[in-house]
Amino acid sequence: MSTPLAEKAPPSEKEKEKIWTRDFILICLSNFFVFLGFQMTLPTIPLFVENLGGNDQLIGVVVGIFTFSALLIRPYAGHALESRGRRFIYLVGLGIFVLSTGAFGMAGGLVFLFILRIIQGVGWGLSTTASGTIATDLIPSKRRGEGMGYYGLSGNLALAMGPTLGLALVGYLSFTELFLICGVLGAVAIALSSRIRFKPVVPVTTSEPKKLDFYEKTALPPSILLLFITVTFGGIASFLPLYTVKKGIEGIEWYFLLYAIALLISRTFAGKLYDQKGHRFVFPAGSIMIMAAMILLAWIPNSTILYLAAIIYGFGFGTVQPALQAWSVQNSPISRRGMANATFFSFFDLGVGIGAIVFGQIAFWLDYHSIYIAST
Repeated sequence: MSTPLAEKAPPSEKEKEKIWTRDFILICLSNFFVFLGFQMTLPTIPLFVENLGGNDQLIGVVVGIFTFSALLIRPYAGHALESRGRRFIYLVGLGIFVLSTGAFGMAGGLVFLFILRIIQGVGWGLSTTASGTIATDLIPSKRRGEGMGYYGLSGNLALAMGPTLGLALVGYLSFTELFLICGVLGAVAIALSSRIRFKPVVPVTTSEPKKLDFYEKTALPPSILLLFITVTFGGIASFLPLYTVKKGIEGIEWYFLLYAIALLISRTFAGKLYDQKGHRFVFPAGSIMIMAAMILLAWIPNSTILYLAAIIYGFGFGTVQPALQAWSVQNSPISRRGMANATFFSFFDLGVGIGAIVFGQIAFWLDYHSIYIAST
């Protein structure tokens, strides 16, 4: 005789702590495709600016203005994520990013490209702030460092492929065709993200009047540390391809591939180390590796040293970044996770933007070699 079907048991502790859920996989895939489209433009935008007649100063400005427009929109994104919901902000940000990136190839002059970069920065600021917050929502709190490390792998996989693919395609396709492909990859991200089951946002009721703020104070310490790290990234992304061409060193596409592989490897353990040991154990070691990479880039006599710098920088950045991101949201109130992520990425953007513009001026006054000496 059959017995009545038992009532479904509540999820076990192990199930509650599961990271790789359906929705977490979808946000990682969506993040991969939008980052792939973005990373393909990273080393090719400076070449495009040069093709349009721009010098090192203008390259720095075109690269830097993107990060500053993303920086300015992130505080709004942080608030809107709590009031308008994750889905709306993420999809709007992705849509703006796709349209602006796909239109790059139509820019016949630097002024139009400059405007498109501002618009792209808005889309990037909205979408990346939202995706990081969505990932944070989906990861169990006790495994946040580990989970953010895995989430970061999706961007790192794109980094492993994007710059190399972009530099390879620019030799066979026009810039117009290249940027259209980048836009299509962003459209794939929209299709994937539309299937995510977003957790509803519960507004926090308070008797205090609402005030517009621009950062989450608990996220400031890790975000400020991140700024000093990402300044170095601004110098690499904007000028390393041009620097290696000037020095007659081949294999810049392999630099980005090796850098990304090192990032992938380091992220598999950096998040766990943060969960177990804290940021004081992770940050100093990663920073030392980044400094060592900058010294090698200032020197680079041949491709071997270029590749070694890529590996060391990848391990350093991959160790520091996920730990700092987990730290930035760990102590923030649940209702302020969007703003904590906005604060974190704002300082990321600020560092890259400062690096691109300041190092562009240094390259114009002195040479590319001086960029990496200053980065150290």
